[in-house]
Amino acid sequence: MKAPELLAPAGALEKMRTAYDFGADAVYAGQPRYSLRARNNEFALPQLAQGIEEAHQRGKLFYVASNLMPHNAKLKSYLADMAPVIAMRPDALIMADPGLIMMVREKWPDMPVHLSVQANTVNYAAVRFWQALGLSRVILSREISLDEIEEIRQQCPDMELEVFVHGALCIAYSGRCLLSGYFNHRDPNQGTCTNSCRWDYKVHDAEEDPAGIIQIKDFDFRAEMEQSALSDCGSLPRHPLADQVYLIEERERPGQLMPVLEDEHGTYIMNSKDLRAIQHVERLLRIGIDSLKIEGRTKSLYYVARTSQAYRKAIDDAMQGQAFDLSLLSDLESLANRGYTDGFYQRHSTVEHQNYLRGHSESERQQYVGDVVNYDAASGLAEIAVKNRFAVGDRLEIIHPAGNREIKVEKLIGISGEAVNEAPGSGYRVRLPLPGGNVERALVARFL
Repeated sequence: MKAPELLAPAGALEKMRTAYDFGADAVYAGQPRYSLRARNNEFALPQLAQGIEEAHQRGKLFYVASNLMPHNAKLKSYLADMAPVIAMRPDALIMADPGLIMMVREKWPDMPVHLSVQANTVNYAAVRFWQALGLSRVILSREISLDEIEEIRQQCPDMELEVFVHGALCIAYSGRCLLSGYFNHRDPNQGTCTNSCRWDYKVHDAEEDPAGIIQIKDFDFRAEMEQSALSDCGSLPRHPLADQVYLIEERERPGQLMPVLEDEHGTYIMNSKDLRAIQHVERLLRIGIDSLKIEGRTKSLYYVARTSQAYRKAIDDAMQGQAFDLSLLSDLESLANRGYTDGFYQRHSTVEHQNYLRGHSESERQQYVGDVVNYDAASGLAEIAVKNRFAVGDRLEIIHPAGNREIKVEKLIGISGEAVNEAPGSGYRVRLPLPGGNVERALVARFL
């Protein structure tokens, strides 16, 4: 096996540095105008230049996402706006639109181009097509299985392949959702998605009268949606309520009732679980995947550190022939998530994991509570910029690139030197005794 690249998200320079500190080999970032993260994105031209320079000084890679699906207006300015970015010598552009790819290949033929997941590559013929056009890597669609990935690798042995292993999943096919554009006129494929699938919706029961008018009536899910008994073949029979018409009402749009249909595959306007495929890292290494990618350019510094550290360990363990470390599941469970799934990688959990994936992952829940922003070696006091409340008596984990450690909070000191019993929350700073050093740029999590 060869060690794959660990590719982490960078929505800001500090997150880029954290990703590298905690084990990432490369990061990806993008200009707001031409990537799919127009909001919460620090990387204007000066930040891109600084990020690429710092990455190369550290012997790391820096990819620039330029993966929107542009309308005509953006085509006219694209080459002029990208010229200074190309001059910074990023290690590759991540692109999706065939027209933009053609323009870049014609003007800058030596610029490596990686095909974005937005291009929905699900088979080896498509990989060969893009390889023939001179692209150096294809990021495969999230909607394919491990077996399909392996077949693509066998059929395309000399093409770099990248897959997502962690992060948010879109309810649409590889991000091609129209909800945000429908509600707010903010196009997901222009980088301005408002994540409408995650809004707080309420469900109403409805039926049509003889005149075709939809009538609303009260509906009690707890009373009605009792689970049907399993049939002899082991599958759930279709519930009789599945054929009714339901209406959803978004919290900020009271009275605007929209029909939502359900078939045997489920409902379609839903908040997807998050992808977590760390248990499949060893299989992906054996397949020969070149890059394992973490989603989350808008996520927190803690998210970048935790995911980079966990997947770094999973890769290193697999390279050394060690068994999968189940404690990595609980490390990732401590991140804010909407529940985890391994997506389309496999239909069922493997026998050796199916009893542990949920139970073990929830055994040590944590909350991100602060960053170490200063350390006085003489006194052994670390200054903590507080993110969430913690108090004397709590059990904390100090998360550091050199290794993590657990402590119990015996004492807290206010910024003016007084003893305090708690750090109330964001905006506060406290000093925490952390003898032994090696805590610069560490992050702090509280066990729940």
